[in-house]
Amino acid sequence: MTRTALVLGASGGFGGQAAKALRAAGWTVRPYSRGTDMAAAAKGAALVVNGLNPPNYHDWARLIPEITTAVLAAGKASGAVLLVPGNVYPFGKEPGPWNADTPHRPVSRKGRIRAEMEARYRKASDRGQRTILLRGGDFLLPEAPQMLMNRVTLGQVAKGRITALGDPEALHAYAYLPDMTRAAVALAELGEALPAYADIPFAGHAFTLADLAARVSRLSGRPTRIRHFPTWIFTVASPVWELARELREMLYLSSFPHALDPAPLRRWLPDWQDTDLDEVILRHLATRGLQGRSMSIQTGK
Repeated sequence: MTRTALVLGASGGFGGQAAKALRAAGWTVRPYSRGTDMAAAAKGAALVVNGLNPPNYHDWARLIPEITTAVLAAGKASGAVLLVPGNVYPFGKEPGPWNADTPHRPVSRKGRIRAEMEARYRKASDRGQRTILLRGGDFLLPEAPQMLMNRVTLGQVAKGRITALGDPEALHAYAYLPDMTRAAVALAELGEALPAYADIPFAGHAFTLADLAARVSRLSGRPTRIRHFPTWIFTVASPVWELARELREMLYLSSFPHALDPAPLRRWLPDWQDTDLDEVILRHLATRGLQGRSMSIQTGK
């Protein structure tokens, strides 16, 4: 297999971490230059990583279908496998843990947009387009200020506060991006052993904010309490602030307990090991200037 990958959105969260994971595995990485012919850029690539995502949910109804059309055209032109990060929005409030057998019954507009996007990739697999859709919860990346964990949840952790947008006792799914992209590369290297459309959940870590607060207290040696964000602000600001309007629609996930099924990934990668959750939290605390106890890093390598 040609080990060349075209990475779309290589300067972003998923795309940037995918590029790092690919290079670490010995792949040649070609970052995509926005505004250029994507199909032409994909020629000679064995893998196209779709790390494109409009920031702050901007104009998803128009941009997500446009990106999907371009990515599918790039896959058709090159014959490359497509690697697409999925999220949990299509599942709505279905019982979990969520996996490829969970019905898509979105309860939000963005959930419907993503479900329609996934349906297009699935349909393309009937025409020979191979796609890996690796589905994760909220992304975790300590050095990325745009992530919700950094922007809101741990925004005031240095002051001893964790901010909750919903029920702090509700289980919530998270994906530590260095782990998720490392798993994505390992799956891509399985080649045709995977089905033409491989919809695989990345369970990552699932925890409550109450658990997070307890871990932060233990790891930092400082008391940490939970503060409830005044979510009514989203309602008031929605008419004039796009991000507030978009976040308001997704608040249900902060109170609806959910997790992704770890079994499918273990089936394909039986030796898989996530980075220890304490280590992930310590890395987040370090970016906030908080020093925690050191521990060995478990990355499955």
